[in-house]
Amino acid sequence: MVDQGVVCSVDPFVSGIGRQVLAEGGNAVDAAIAAGAALTVVAPHLCGLGGDLFALVHRPGDEAPASLNASGRAGSGSDPEALRAEGHAVMPFRDDIRSTPVPGCVDGWFALHERYASKPMAELLAPAISLADEGWPATRMLAVAGAALEGVEGAEDLVGLEPGDIVTRRRTAAALRSAAEGGRDGFYLGEFGQGLIETGRGLFTEADLAASQAAWEAPLSAEAFGHRVWTAAPNSQGYLLLLTLAIADRLELPADPADPLWAHYLVEASRLAGHDRPAHLCDGADVAGVLASAAERAARISPDGRVDVPVHQQAGGTTYMAVLDGSGMGVSYIQSNAAGFGTRLFEPRTGIGLQNRGTGFNLTPGHPAELAPGRRPPHTLVPALVTRPDGSLRLIAGTMGGDSQPQIVAQLLGRVLASGESVGEAVAAPRWRLHPGETGFGTWHGPYEVDVELEAGAPWSAGLAERGHAVAQTEAGSGFGHAHLIEIDAEGHAVGAADPRAETGTVACTS
Repeated sequence: MVDQGVVCSVDPFVSGIGRQVLAEGGNAVDAAIAAGAALTVVAPHLCGLGGDLFALVHRPGDEAPASLNASGRAGSGSDPEALRAEGHAVMPFRDDIRSTPVPGCVDGWFALHERYASKPMAELLAPAISLADEGWPATRMLAVAGAALEGVEGAEDLVGLEPGDIVTRRRTAAALRSAAEGGRDGFYLGEFGQGLIETGRGLFTEADLAASQAAWEAPLSAEAFGHRVWTAAPNSQGYLLLLTLAIADRLELPADPADPLWAHYLVEASRLAGHDRPAHLCDGADVAGVLASAAERAARISPDGRVDVPVHQQAGGTTYMAVLDGSGMGVSYIQSNAAGFGTRLFEPRTGIGLQNRGTGFNLTPGHPAELAPGRRPPHTLVPALVTRPDGSLRLIAGTMGGDSQPQIVAQLLGRVLASGESVGEAVAAPRWRLHPGETGFGTWHGPYEVDVELEAGAPWSAGLAERGHAVAQTEAGSGFGHAHLIEIDAEGHAVGAADPRAETGTVACTS
């Protein structure tokens, strides 16, 4: 048992909805579904019914957390040859529905609900439906992001906003109501599904939409800093978090995170973990051998300078939420459009934005991550949990941030587990990230003139430059993630921290 339920998200309405579900006797999964549905309404620039989700669920006494992969598969009409014939060397990033897999988010809710929920789905979706029908005040981030949608069919509700304007999304409310009343088929085979088939013009079939996009899979884990860290298996890039931490655990990491050697070691661990990501990460990849290489990779790292590693050459909109209930059940929950507003295409019947997660595919003939019908793309989403040697839950952790997610979570866990910082100190502290490319999804497609970006206020610039890193200081902000943490101490006291970079990030507790 823990002393209180906690919900950490990017939005006060969302955290409040999750808290209310917990206060009314719901469990952490009930709260995650209700709050996740509300996120798709109030934060459509970050996530939506047209995107994906991953989740880890910890129950006290279970040997391992359950891992849900609700990332969608490419439509039956996907054709890499056609894209290559048009001159594409890489997948389109915006304005092309061929980078949209079947959305997995709603299937994820129903998979979570079937296995763990204690309340009816209609009850859990009701707060999101009410928000969409009755309206809520626009945040500054939503107003700024919506300016890019001028003239986009289906996005009319999100254009021309000023912070504080009341936003309604009644077409999206109707789609949520279809799910509440008709189950997953009410959504996928209803107005949204039919509109998606029409918009895709041969990309999707009814059979594609009838097949669930959600699956329970074995999680991955690794030992680091005296704990076990858990995440999702490929097609998630979560193995990079585990490998980075396993490498760092073999180095003499300074106790003080302000020491430039602390940042250097974690930067090098991240680079050595991820430089060959394009060769390994694909749908169903077996990364056991890669994880087993932690000692070999760690041995290449010097405290004095940057290691040269080969980078494979080939030419965000996400939000994370942490939920804990009074029984000790914890949910690490992340859902996403990929980039902000995804493709910037909307299904016009329901006003639901369509993700561009298919940009994770490549167009290299025969590559295991090549675009193909029914295949899931390499995915950036990295939910994380940390357990003690006795199996008890210590941390629920995650962030948005595209390719940078493993790097950000590794810094957070290093601060809490190795340096003893509080979750509030860890979340608020300055961060670094490897250069993510122009889109936020190009970290491993460099090299770049700058290889490490430092958030304003970070203390490591001179020390990293002395060790051979090409460093640039940049503005603080969401490019360095919206991370949230919940920690449960050995006596069952729980505390949460929401990221101030989210501007409206909120921790809500039941007591």
